[in-house]
Amino acid sequence: MINKKSKIYVAGHNGLVGSAILRRLKFEKYSNLLFRTKKQLDLTNQLNTYKFLKKNKPDAVIIAAAKVGGINANNNLKAEFIFENLAIQNNLIHGSYKAGVKNLIFLGSSCVYPKNCKQPIKEKYLLSGYLEKTNEPYAIAKIAGINLCSSYNYQYNLNYKCLMPCNSYGINDNYDLNSSHFLPALIRKIIQAIKDKKDHIEIWGSGKPLREVIISDDIADACIFFLKKKTKESLINIGSGVEKSVNDYAKFIMKCLQLKLKIKNNNRLDGTPRKLLDCSLARKYGWKAKVSLKDGIGFAINDFIEKNIQKKV
Repeated sequence: MINKKSKIYVAGHNGLVGSAILRRLKFEKYSNLLFRTKKQLDLTNQLNTYKFLKKNKPDAVIIAAAKVGGINANNNLKAEFIFENLAIQNNLIHGSYKAGVKNLIFLGSSCVYPKNCKQPIKEKYLLSGYLEKTNEPYAIAKIAGINLCSSYNYQYNLNYKCLMPCNSYGINDNYDLNSSHFLPALIRKIIQAIKDKKDHIEIWGSGKPLREVIISDDIADACIFFLKKKTKESLINIGSGVEKSVNDYAKFIMKCLQLKLKIKNNNRLDGTPRKLLDCSLARKYGWKAKVSLKDGIGFAINDFIEKNIQKKV
């Protein structure tokens, strides 16, 4: 049973979701937290990862470590995305089993589901169709992680759960326009346009794809909630129910900042046309997202401004 004194290892604690998980655990007074930087522990190194887990023997592991990025990064770095993610999750999941870890949370992404999936997306739709080509290597790696967890649960009677969130954003996000997801990219472009006194922003693709978004703090809440919960299912969707087109998110951010800019769309990749998760299973167990889009976008905007106000963004 996980409690406030349990030793919990958060892999990827410096990332968007990992840092939110660590903040939440500290806020809730969990007192035995374990984490390492990339420099201290390369999770793609199997031997070192196994040694670390065997030596420290955590009561639970939360895997927020991953090679992640937006459509541009996924499309251009296919080899890195499949190799690094397979290596990280294989080392952590199998290493946890070898170290006697009974409780584990593996974080994936809604991109594991087929490109033209029936909406809203139920967990049972996994592997029911072809994946979106731009992020297929990343999705295949995450699907392998899901199957690895469910197989270990079946064979070794473990409590390894896979949470699949929709598009995440929030405090400590990546705002690099070459590798970020669409929402932080929109925040950066809009604030950059204000600084540069431009009357427009350019948005990747047609701006028509529909996306569901969730703040990283709500994902952190779900991780801790399900870490302490025994479930029959190993795969659980985590979403907010908030869905808009990419262009409409841009307009929403502008509204929060009380300004209006023209939107120019280019002819680049759109990715999956729609990804709305069915989160009825999570709700059945008693979890739902809590942070509104307005509040979440406000937190993200303030975080970006605080970190970049003195810099050339």
